[in-house]
Amino acid sequence: MARRPSAERRRQLTEAAIRAMARDGVPRTTTRSIAAEADVSLSVFHYCFDSKQALIESVITTLTDHSVAVVKEALRPKATLEETVRAGFQAYWDHVRAHPDEHMLTYELTQYALREPGFEHLARRQHELYGSAFAELIERLRLDRDLELTVPVPVLARYLAAVTDGLTLNFLVLGDESAWSEILDTVVAHIAGLVV
Repeated sequence: MARRPSAERRRQLTEAAIRAMARDGVPRTTTRSIAAEADVSLSVFHYCFDSKQALIESVITTLTDHSVAVVKEALRPKATLEETVRAGFQAYWDHVRAHPDEHMLTYELTQYALREPGFEHLARRQHELYGSAFAELIERLRLDRDLELTVPVPVLARYLAAVTDGLTLNFLVLGDESAWSEILDTVVAHIAGLVV
């Protein structure tokens, strides 16, 4: 097995952990199963991650990055603000539909972190990541389009994180794809109404 830089191994193990956790569930995923999924020795795993907390934080950050990357790519200025925001939400929504197991894993990680003593801060970190990702996207859009908002960016970011979280969970539970176009249109219209 070729030697790889530590950062590359961490990425490899994090992606393997995501696959294993999405398939087997967080509590049933072991360091041994993650190492096997990544096709590395257990010693490589322990070299890259000194604790389960470090691994879970890496998984949470990576899952958030997966979703944010597709939205950033889609959030290019369109003819109208509504079209631009809709493109971002549509990209996120397409990611949810294409990777439901990843999104279900985010909820399982939250519950696991809240219930596991000493891991509570990871659930907080997860939701802080959501808020900061939305704040960054809002700020970028605000500057690109020279927008003035009726609410502070942190408030809108938390609001959008909560709405997106609720819509995602609703879809994972109900699975009714036919209603989502109208729901996204409603969210986009509401967001546009918060711009002066």
